Parts: sequence; structure tokens; C-alpha cells
Amino acid sequence: MKKKKGFIFKNVSRNTKYPLIDVESPELFRDIFPYSEMCKVKFDHKIELIDPPDEIFITDTTFRDGQQSRPPFTVKQIEDLFDFLHRLGGANGVIRQSEFFIYSEKDKDAVSRCLDKGYRYPEITGWIRAVKEDLQLVKDLGLKETGILTSASDYHIFMKLKKTRSQVFKDYIKIVENALENGIIPRCHFEDITRADIYGFCVPFAQALMNMSEEAKMPVKIRLCDTLGIGITYPGAALPRSMGKIIRAMIDDAGVPSEYLEWHGHNDFSKVIVNSVSAWLYGCVFVNGTLLGIGERTGNAPIEGLVMEYVSLTGEENGVDTKVITEMRNYFEKEMGYHIPRTQPLVGLDFNATSAGVHIDGILKNEEIYTSFDTKKFLDRPITVNITDKSGLAGIAHWINSRFALVGKERVEKTHPGVAKVNKRIIKQYEEGRITAISDDEMEHVVRRYMPEIFISEFELLKKKAHDMAAVLMENYIENSAIKSMIPEQQEEALKNIVEEYPFIQFAYTVNSEGIKITRNITQAFDKAKYHRIGLHEDFSGRDWFINPMKTGKISVTDIYSSRITGALCVTVSGPIRDEFGDIIGILGLDIKFEDLTKAGE
Repeated sequence: MKKKKGFIFKNVSRNTKYPLIDVESPELFRDIFPYSEMCKVKFDHKIELIDPPDEIFITDTTFRDGQQSRPPFTVKQIEDLFDFLHRLGGANGVIRQSEFFIYSEKDKDAVSRCLDKGYRYPEITGWIRAVKEDLQLVKDLGLKETGILTSASDYHIFMKLKKTRSQVFKDYIKIVENALENGIIPRCHFEDITRADIYGFCVPFAQALMNMSEEAKMPVKIRLCDTLGIGITYPGAALPRSMGKIIRAMIDDAGVPSEYLEWHGHNDFSKVIVNSVSAWLYGCVFVNGTLLGIGERTGNAPIEGLVMEYVSLTGEENGVDTKVITEMRNYFEKEMGYHIPRTQPLVGLDFNATSAGVHIDGILKNEEIYTSFDTKKFLDRPITVNITDKSGLAGIAHWINSRFALVGKERVEKTHPGVAKVNKRIIKQYEEGRITAISDDEMEHVVRRYMPEIFISEFELLKKKAHDMAAVLMENYIENSAIKSMIPEQQEEALKNIVEEYPFIQFAYTVNSEGIKITRNITQAFDKAKYHRIGLHEDFSGRDWFINPMKTGKISVTDIYSSRITGALCVTVSGPIRDEFGDIIGILGLDIKFEDLTKAGE
């Protein structure tokens, strides 16, 4: 549908210059944000009309904002999740970009590995502070675009940065100039825009950015960040909370093209999806989110929800593969030990289940009565109902597959011997006089007894948690300059610091590329005497913890074992030490007490 070009659209004033309004004291909008009371909604009774762009896209910040809310992902987990994003968004790039931290060696490794996949979409972008030196990180990784933190509200400018509007304005302009000079597309993150002075700071800043974009003949993008989730879509609501007015101010008054605008929301007041969709309707091409909606505090817009809204709004799938949503949620739960609330839309176990008797009756007659779309087709998850004595083997297998989101080779057939045992137990209850449906909790208890193989035990979850924590710990220390020096005296000092900082490490050591131990025994003080038999120059070249990282170049974590020295249950994590050319010159090893590690993670 083409944009309307009637006379009412010609009577709109354009190209008005909005000067930066420098203030001596911060504008905190105390009539709207009194702090000692709940935030207020003010109305100016002016209605903004929706004006969606021709195309809309989703962008991802799972590895930046999402990762800030949880223990860090391992590099392998980032790679796997990036694959899910690529498949979910499809070849046409509905999920257009993915944003990465780029500061630590682990961050850089993750970026490099994801770049090596060669995917066109999602395009990998960075995130940096408004500091010139950080741009070099973007350039070194070969990224074409980066987000830049440019806080917009006086809460941040005055109270956090301790500066004035004019001071940060100059700082922000300078870093954008530097980015453009380096051929990097800057994406300015207008942090806390829903508490900012829109026409006193944001519009003048955006106009300056558009002037720079025009001169450089390069895009300068803007991310509108509803940092506290206080944006609202109510017709006639006033600034700064009205997201419709914010977006139209950017487009109509600041002259920002829709394709340069992105919305980033938070879910503090349960509005993140409706706000994100409204951002598309009011003119943003891009809306930002995370897998499962993970993120600071209450999280960001869940990408799986945005994908469904995209299909609903545009009327087409455009290459997205919605079945990946179920694979992704299973990965989070089974591979990462992440707990997904049972009632979470699209991904929770109860999302497409019904237990009310009247609903069950309707579902069994025709599933469309109580289901709005074919969950089997779009999510590879058939609807599920609670079980009675009339369910039979097929019904029980159907419940198990739906309840635990089992797909592909994981699916349980009705011929599984465990299904027959579950069915027999259910029938017995009804023969003894039961008249109510079997609840999900009861079913889960019975299935767990007869089919334990489909469950992840608490012990397995602990093992997975310990594995991931140990791997992250190793990632941090194999890049330590003292460790990389391969000078035993320097390494020993670094190892002492590691052991002191982490009491769950019972033994730390390095070996050279031939597996010969080159450091003295670094242990907890109370364990020192127990290690007297292990000396310098001992040969560990036959140990798996040495062989695996030497062969693969990757961090290795052993299975749990009982230490023959201390008697504690332990895991050994080891990682390759590389020289400046990338050659492996040694291995760093840490023996970790399993129980103490898992407790520390709590």
C-alpha cells in the first residue's frame, strides 16, 4: 500500500530547527514520576495516527542485554543460539541483526566464530560506550555497525554522568564523527527516552545526527530505549511516556527516516509486546528483543512473540521457521538448565494445554474450539489435555509429547512400554472409584516413575551448571598475561590469586605443550600437605584434561570424579594457553570441588 499524498499531508510543517535547551537543573518530570508514588499517566488529548513503514524487521540483543540478566553464556552456547536466530528469522532476514558485547576475549571469540558461519542474517553488530578507544574494538573485529550508549534523560545525564546536556551532546557528536570517519555505521542508543526531554534534547540531538548522516552519506541510526518499561500507547497520552509521540517526533520533526529507527523495550509493566508492535505501527522499521524475553529486571520483548506478531501483521511468514521456537526453548531448558515458567506464552509447558472439563470436551470434539492456531503446524507442539481412563495409549503418548515438548527423535510412540505401564496405573485408579481427570502434576509423577529417561535429574542439572560455570571461569583466565607468559614464577602468582579468589578451587597448575607440569603446587592452605607427592616436572601428557584441549583447542571439563588426594567430588577444567601467533604452548588446569562450585553459583 502506497503512502497517502493528499493535501492534508502537505499542510504539515517540516524542517523546523529545534535548538538544544541547556538547563541548570535536571528535568525529572516530577508530576509524572513522583518516585514516592506510582508513575502517573498524563494526557494532552492529541492523537497520533499510526503510519507503519513498508517493511518491518526484528533485531536481537540476546547476547548483550539478555546476557546481562544471567550467568554469562559460554562461547558454544552463543554459537548454538545464534544458529537458532538464523534459522528462526529465515533467509530473508526477518531477524535482521544480532548485537554482541565485544570487550572480553570470550566476547571476541564468540563474535569471530559466529562471523565464520557466513550467515547473511542476522548481521552481527557491536555495542560500545561513547568512548573513542572502544571504536577500535569494532574495527578490529571487522563489524560494519555498532550501538553506542548515548543516554538521553536528565536522570542519566545529570545524576549518572554528572554532566550537562550540552556537554554530553558534544561528547556524543564526537564519537559519532569518529565512527563515520572509520566507516562504521553508528547506532545511537537514546537510553531512558521515556523520561527524557523530547524537544529539549532528543529531537535537537537527532537532527544533528541526521545532518551528519547526510554529510557522510552513511546511515546514522537511532535506538529508542524504553529502559524502565514505562512507555505507553494510550491515545492522547502526553510526552515523555507516549511512545507514539516519541516516534513521530523523531520522524516528523527530527527528520529521521523510518529505516534508521529501532525500538527497544522492557517489560517492567507488562507492556513490552504491545509497545513493540505499536513501535512498528507508529513508524519504526526495527524492533529489538531477546530469545525468551530474557534481559535486565523483567526482561525484553521475547523474539518468539515478535516473530508471531510479524506474521500476524504482515500476513505472511516470509521465510521464518516458527518450529525453531520449540527447539530453542528445549535447548534453554535441557542444555542450559534454564527454567521457563510453565505459563509463558508460546514456550511454557502449559501454553497449549487445557485442564478444565468443558474445555477438554470441546478440544476432543474439535481443537479449534479452544485453540486459536495449529500449534502442531507452527510450533511442532500438538495441543494437550489432561488424562482420564478414556485417553488410551495414543492419548497418553500425545500428552507426554506435548507436555515435555518432545520433537523429532525424542518423541514417544504409543508402543513405548512405559506408556502401557502409565495407562495401566491410570485405569486402576478409575476402577477404584476415581471420577476426576488426572492432573498434570500427577501425570508427571507417574511418567517420571515409568519413563525416567525423558527427564533431566536434579543431579544432571547440577552437573550441567557446574560444567558451564567452570568453562566460563577458564575462559577468563587463559587470557591472563601472566598465565600466557609461560614463566612459572609469574604463573604461580596468578594461580595463587585465582585460588584465593575462588575457595572451591582445590588445585591450580600449568603444564607445557608436552604435558610436563612447570608450576609448584598451588592449593588451598588446608590441602597443601595432601599434595606433597605431586612435584615439579611430573608428566601429565596421558591425561584427558591435557589431551582434549591440545587436540581441539577448546576448553575441556571432565566428568565428576572422586579426588584420590582430598576425597572430594571434583571436576577438572582445562584450557589451552596460546602465544601471540595462536599456537598452543601450554595448558592451564583447575581442580574444582563440585559441591562447593554449585553452592557458589547459587
